[in-house]
Amino acid sequence: MIATPLNRAPDEPDEIAAIRQAVRALCEKFPGEYWRTLDRERGYPAEFVAALTEAGFLAALIPEEYGGSGLTMQAAIAIMEEIQANGCNGAACHAQMYVMGTLLRHGSAEQKQKFLPPIARGDLRLQAFGVTEPTSGTDTLNLRTTAVHDGKDYVVNGQKIWTSRIEHSDLLLLLARTTPREQAQKRTEGLSVFLVDLREAKDKGLTIRPIRTMMNHATTEVFFDDLRVPAENLIGQEGQGFRYILSGMNAERILIAAECIGDAKWFIAKASGYAKERKVFGRPIGQNQGVQFPIARAYAQMRAAELMVREAAALYEAGRECGAEANMAKLLAADASWAAADMCVQTHGGFGFAEEFDIERKFRETRLYQVAPISTNLILSYLAEHVLDLPRSY
Repeated sequence: MIATPLNRAPDEPDEIAAIRQAVRALCEKFPGEYWRTLDRERGYPAEFVAALTEAGFLAALIPEEYGGSGLTMQAAIAIMEEIQANGCNGAACHAQMYVMGTLLRHGSAEQKQKFLPPIARGDLRLQAFGVTEPTSGTDTLNLRTTAVHDGKDYVVNGQKIWTSRIEHSDLLLLLARTTPREQAQKRTEGLSVFLVDLREAKDKGLTIRPIRTMMNHATTEVFFDDLRVPAENLIGQEGQGFRYILSGMNAERILIAAECIGDAKWFIAKASGYAKERKVFGRPIGQNQGVQFPIARAYAQMRAAELMVREAAALYEAGRECGAEANMAKLLAADASWAAADMCVQTHGGFGFAEEFDIERKFRETRLYQVAPISTNLILSYLAEHVLDLPRSY
């Protein structure tokens, strides 16, 4: 049972609290053993994703006119936070909540009507995002995958890596170069975004190679060999794709930051409960300040990060510039979750490494967010340049 201070912010609206309760009730149907089994087998949580879809949570940010829930970003972060705080793993499907933003904001009326309603219903899964490449990493403007216009199609050639959930998706949001870099008028132009129908692309120029990682993340390497994508699947204007995906990255950072807050709350609750029950030398270990203080510090760190996540979400909702806040939210929340994870292992001692306690699984899962979807160092570089007006470092 998670303690009340971890459950709800003091001034949170009742409707958000109700969403939290609904997510909590759903997560109770997927206990630790469910996730441990999937972790051992590197399986995809199809039942969990289906339950979230049926409840309307994955369509939270899709407007009601397209069959979605039409909820706010504040509601969306509550959903993702609660999933993590209750021991589940939202990484299996979180991309669907932010990837569709590119389609919603920049897609044509026909594209939105064609794709958003079935995504909201769960008939189509849009959970894969093809951006990162082996040679460019986070230097997105140097990506080499090309899309050449040829009649009614674009012909795609290249390679992506760390493309997660593509094996469990129907659609892929793909960023490719449509104008050679040396011919682009601006450094940020010449890249375009496409919706790739994976059901048609497999075995027709698309090859997927799974990558086994330290956590169960269903990530892959993807190869494109003369893959034909209908020109009607181009989102927005050709050459403006980098700008389009940037607008969705703030949502990505905020939602993943919320997941990190949920992870931190899970670790803190787990450690607090164990520290009250575990007795050594005739007294609960939680009576010792050497055990108390790290838990209390993790709680304070989590609460501070939580406030930044909420501020970033509020700015995003209001349609205001929130690049700095979204990045700081992700930075602080990832640090808070990792600190809480380390504290939780230390509090449990040897039991922290035992599979049945779920700590080592969550420990591995939350470590990812020091690196992805943007590394800590790149966030610091962004803040240095764009907030503190320091010289560009890269």
